[in-house]
Amino acid sequence: MIFEDLQLIDPILKALVLEKYIEPTPIQAQAIPLILDRHDVLGSAQTGTGKTAAFAIPILQLLYNEREKTNRSKAIKALVVTPTRELAIQIGESFSTYGHFTRIRNTVIFGGVSQHLQTKALQNGVEVLIATPGRLLDLLDQGFINLNHIEYFVLDEADRMLDMGFIHDIKRIISLLPRQRQSLFFSATMPQNIIDLSRKILINPKKVEVSPASSTAETIQQFLYYTNKSNKNELLLYLLGDTKMDQVLLFSRTKHGADKIVKYLSGKKISALAIHGDKAQTQRQKALNLFKDKKIRVLVATDIAARGIDIEKLKYVINYDIPNISETYVHRIGRSGRAGDQGMALSLCEPEENASIKDIEKLIQIRIPVVNKHPFPQTDKEMNAQEKKAFEKEKLMRKQQFFANRKN
Repeated sequence: MIFEDLQLIDPILKALVLEKYIEPTPIQAQAIPLILDRHDVLGSAQTGTGKTAAFAIPILQLLYNEREKTNRSKAIKALVVTPTRELAIQIGESFSTYGHFTRIRNTVIFGGVSQHLQTKALQNGVEVLIATPGRLLDLLDQGFINLNHIEYFVLDEADRMLDMGFIHDIKRIISLLPRQRQSLFFSATMPQNIIDLSRKILINPKKVEVSPASSTAETIQQFLYYTNKSNKNELLLYLLGDTKMDQVLLFSRTKHGADKIVKYLSGKKISALAIHGDKAQTQRQKALNLFKDKKIRVLVATDIAARGIDIEKLKYVINYDIPNISETYVHRIGRSGRAGDQGMALSLCEPEENASIKDIEKLIQIRIPVVNKHPFPQTDKEMNAQEKKAFEKEKLMRKQQFFANRKN
């Protein structure tokens, strides 16, 4: 199947050709026809499956066709609510990309920054609004937003929304929407509380489902380093001695842990910044842009902050902490090796994480190759004098090589 088989309008097909998108992903092939037929949709899909296009493309088409028929004013007609600022920004970029030739305007609103530019865009008129819950309710209370004309409502990453404590905000937003609307509900998981929420939003929904990622791309080389918790920082420094690793996305389980890693690496003259929920939006966007431009070498991220982030041509991912949810491992390392490029994922495993590695290997159905020859193996014994001397010699050599390459 190709996008032309989905009966899309020429302005959208033209934008897809421009982006070199030819074949829809499974979630897109399932969802787009249902949404174009005006069904409510309950979608079970992870980030990275192409679900943003699965709802953005048909909403743009419906809005375009409606405008061609009625030439109505630019009231907000489509509302997308998503849990994080980064996701909101990326969804906004997707609407802009696919809607490039439709003249349908969108804007993104989120907290952590001044509201001035956001309210100015709203006053100029937009048809698609992408929002995080807090800023949406704030601007509603101030009178900058009117939801009376909403025809299409999307709740994205519903499970993450509830995990982050937005349930009351979501219920309030739903109460402010017109009863006559088309609603789309997407969640990576479907526990009972998510199902209950979906029943309050959707009417006779069609279900679309993409199985959770359970395999890793063949283009990604995976390596496992068993070590002790006390040695993780030094092992990380040892690995970063390889100057070919010029752009590394590193995952930490916690916000505090991410900050500690950045502090350690910065102290060792390795440029690093963190993105997580406690950082201001301007800080997070600046860090991401610097990383994309290769002006910092290591971007340390938590899973929530990194969700939805796509970094073109990224080769190296490091799991500083092993995730306790196996699917998370697949999504983390899947940020490298995209579009046929080669990727490499290195995982540092301490004794308490050994069981998580077994769960991950069971899910992906392969044994992750173990690197045994490194100075910090998972053992209680200290390095003997000869091992320590050899390690210090290699570390010095890598350090000299690193600074020599920087001069060049």
